[in-house]
Amino acid sequence: MPETAAPGPAPGPALVPPSGTVHWIGAGLSTGSGLAALCGAADRVRLWHRTEERAGRALAARGLTGRAEPRAYTLEALTAELAPGDVVVSMLPAPEHTGLLAACVAGRAHFACSSYVSDAVLDQVPAATAAGVVVLTEAGLDPGIDHLFAHDLIARARAEIGADTAAEVSLTSYCGGVPAVPNDFRYRFSWAPAGVLGALRSPARYIEAGAETTAPRPWEATRPHEVDGETFEVYPNRDSVPFVGQYGLPPAWKPQTFVRGTLRLAGWSEAWQPVFTQLVGGDDRSIADLARDLAARYPTTDADRDRVVLAVTLEVRGGSGSRWSGRYLLDLEGDTQESAMAHCVSRTLAVGVGAILRATLPPGLNRAAETPERSEEWLTQLAGEGIEFTLRTDA
Repeated sequence: MPETAAPGPAPGPALVPPSGTVHWIGAGLSTGSGLAALCGAADRVRLWHRTEERAGRALAARGLTGRAEPRAYTLEALTAELAPGDVVVSMLPAPEHTGLLAACVAGRAHFACSSYVSDAVLDQVPAATAAGVVVLTEAGLDPGIDHLFAHDLIARARAEIGADTAAEVSLTSYCGGVPAVPNDFRYRFSWAPAGVLGALRSPARYIEAGAETTAPRPWEATRPHEVDGETFEVYPNRDSVPFVGQYGLPPAWKPQTFVRGTLRLAGWSEAWQPVFTQLVGGDDRSIADLARDLAARYPTTDADRDRVVLAVTLEVRGGSGSRWSGRYLLDLEGDTQESAMAHCVSRTLAVGVGAILRATLPPGLNRAAETPERSEEWLTQLAGEGIEFTLRTDA
């Protein structure tokens, strides 16, 4: 009897074809020229905001009147207008992504955001995958561009050192939005103060001296960090350890230092001591009051100019004496048209949404960068859209 070929792997779920319609939800501090970019890339864009009037004002302020349709946002109103293959872009706080994603899965619409993947989002990924829906996350600045930099550096080091070469690795990734002109508070709120305080209250886990380390109060692990002769302050943020696997470090490479953290101006830890004191002794209600007080005392105005600094550094030391190091640096100031934070977050998110519109991302969970090839492609696009960064390597 003739031999029968072994069956190949079963095909994955079919991708819902993109419809060409984008629903952008929210027009806060991080909504910038990425929205304008999508008005040119998509067939139809709707901007959903608290009221239709406010959505219209937001479009007018960005010169997009007539290029996108203003809508008053409620989840019910959005759901009523969703069609299969539409793309929902959430600029809302992360806790609201759960309901949005559920609506997308039910309506077979794709979903994109710049936030970290939450457990609530992960729980819905199997259903999204089965429905042929793309779930794009971590596609902003941090997380987002930092992932692109890290993946690219690791790919370059693998090519030089070799993935099978035993080596010790140090990777640091520090990002921060700071005032372009330093103030006494040594900070400028580029997102809601409640979110900033919430992040500070979350323990940080990272690798130092080859061992996992936890900082229950991240600010207590603040240390100086020099970037091109300028001294900043940095501290670990969230849980860095899972990114050892997410970034694809070869098993033969042992991380001695692996930290993803936050960057602040020098003097920040001293200026924020009263805030830290309240964080230690406060409950949820008092912390919410503190957030409102900080928003009132340090408002972000049209006259403010922000600065974004992102420095990702990789050093690999092989046992045979081989060494390789590289660093990406993004240092960008906002202007009268747009804040640096909004430019970086919204442009990166728009690149990701463009990939969904071109049907180049598979159903299920995707992040800004999961392969060196995607990192290179997205970095090339971002460089062409005014996000300037530099790469320095030393073999």
